[in-house]
Amino acid sequence: MQSDDKHRRATIHDVARAAGVSAATVSKVLRGVKTVRADNAERVHKAVSELGYRMDPLASGLRGEHRRIIGAVVPDLESPFFGKLVTELESLAEAAGYHMIVASSRESEAREADLAARMNDWRVAGCILVPVRSERGPGAEKLLDFGMTAVLVDRVSADERFDTVSADNHEASASVADLLIGRQGHKHILLHGATRISKAIRNRLAGFGERARALDPGVVIDELLSDEPLETQRAAIRSYFDGKVNGHRPTAIFSLSQHSTLLVLSEIRRMGLRIPEDVALVGFDDADWMQTTWPSITAVAQPVSAIAKRAMTALLARVEGEHTGFPVQYLEPCTLLVRQSAGQSETERPRRSGRSG
Repeated sequence: MQSDDKHRRATIHDVARAAGVSAATVSKVLRGVKTVRADNAERVHKAVSELGYRMDPLASGLRGEHRRIIGAVVPDLESPFFGKLVTELESLAEAAGYHMIVASSRESEAREADLAARMNDWRVAGCILVPVRSERGPGAEKLLDFGMTAVLVDRVSADERFDTVSADNHEASASVADLLIGRQGHKHILLHGATRISKAIRNRLAGFGERARALDPGVVIDELLSDEPLETQRAAIRSYFDGKVNGHRPTAIFSLSQHSTLLVLSEIRRMGLRIPEDVALVGFDDADWMQTTWPSITAVAQPVSAIAKRAMTALLARVEGEHTGFPVQYLEPCTLLVRQSAGQSETERPRRSGRSG
């Protein structure tokens, strides 16, 4: 009977024998330990290449060695923002010598908690969690219950248990108020959100509202927020503009997410309204299509790369014992990109009433 040796997966002991060193030395080389002699490290790398050896991170965890696996849980892998965030995190993890396991909670808090538990089962060294709702959700509670090292990202505020990293949603939204009210003089503005529960959305609402009322105490701000299905949200926008909800139309709209901006834009066009002549539009979370559509969309650009780098740096500092102090809140600044959809500033056009028919 033919031997199956050629199909057998090479072990760390096979590499050690081929390189003429101990298994412990092989492990040190593969973990990037710099104290190994250069000639030994060279022989180990050569043996690894010839044998096709791949380190089993879970097995190394069972031996009590450092588990070089990072877990990441995000609400939606189809989202351009979270897709880019995961890509950036994975590159950063691999550059630091870690592998990454990624999972989507699919905007379900129950699944979020389950995935946090699975990350513990998989013995990850640390976990990056983007919660469905906020830092007070079940995923963070589960991470705490298991005593896991973690960083919470995006839909979060300061937390006394974990480091948090997010865009500065409050200040970014205040800058939109500066544009629409301070520079353009709008008197009636609609804030639209395609979800109610996200902490990021709530921070954007607060940031805009506080700055808007400081600039003009008489400004009218309407809110249209919903977690309902797409068609229900479409109908709500049409009803709002038909006057069934409010008898006066806004002269500007601030959409609080990329999904919201696309939804509002499609309904404005469906109703035959012109941007920015009939209504100005500003979105949160810039995307390539916002630059190429006509008119181009004014938007807040989130610093995805900076958020990913900050989150991974903070997590690895905790994992490797470089930072053992109190949890830190990191806020990364956003950029407001003014394009055609915002229209002219107040000094560039005749003043228009905030209440039209």
